[in-house]
Amino acid sequence: MEKGDYFQTISKQYNIGILELMESNPGVDPFLPRPGTRLLIPTQMLLPDVPHKGVVINLAELRLYYFPKGGQEVHVFPVGIGRIGRETPEMVTRIKSRIPNPSWTPPASIRKEHLEERGEELPRVVLAGPDNPLGKYAIQLSYGDGSYLIHGTNKDFGIGMRVSAGCIRLNPDDIEWLFNEVKYGDSVTVINQTVKISTEPDGRQIIEVHSPLSESEGQSNRVIEMNRDVVEFIGQEDVDYTKANDALLTQNGIPVNIQS
Repeated sequence: MEKGDYFQTISKQYNIGILELMESNPGVDPFLPRPGTRLLIPTQMLLPDVPHKGVVINLAELRLYYFPKGGQEVHVFPVGIGRIGRETPEMVTRIKSRIPNPSWTPPASIRKEHLEERGEELPRVVLAGPDNPLGKYAIQLSYGDGSYLIHGTNKDFGIGMRVSAGCIRLNPDDIEWLFNEVKYGDSVTVINQTVKISTEPDGRQIIEVHSPLSESEGQSNRVIEMNRDVVEFIGQEDVDYTKANDALLTQNGIPVNIQS
């Protein structure tokens, strides 16, 4: 890193999230890193263990995956998700509508919260424009009452962080691209998968572990939940248990070969 660099600028340069950059570089001050510090940039990843179609959002990674129909490629973007107390729910749903230049109608609960915390009253409707927190594009999901959106932002921060009221937030360029790719009825899957595994064609056993999301402020004892597939994967004869355990403890979001 050069003088003047910090995690916000690095995350923009590589189009990755701030929290994933922090996760991959524990011990480095994200605001005042030492000049000359070498960073590990998390641009390699395993794909989530769900059907690879449409939009897939893994909350544990703060990443959105888009799998185009009939293709083999995948597009990956950093996202902002719901903060503690307003968590983005896991869901299997579809795209209900695509809204260019959306207006924003803050729910009564958000208006009340804003007034209590900042002493300012939000307008009942915020029209499209530079003051609209939804940015220039919004994708409405069918989940629940339709209040959850994948949308842009009018701010320079918050991507790759837990800052929203529950919606999925993307960088302006990313939401514009995604908006023009997806269609009405496309599938959207939101998961919370902290551990991803893969047996590669050459026999390598790869594991990728992310820190579990906090459920309350100041929570430190976050437990990784492992499903049966992960337990069986780690228990294979050709897996080095020490390497696997190190990955589970480190939780840096980097794919690791744990083959013995």
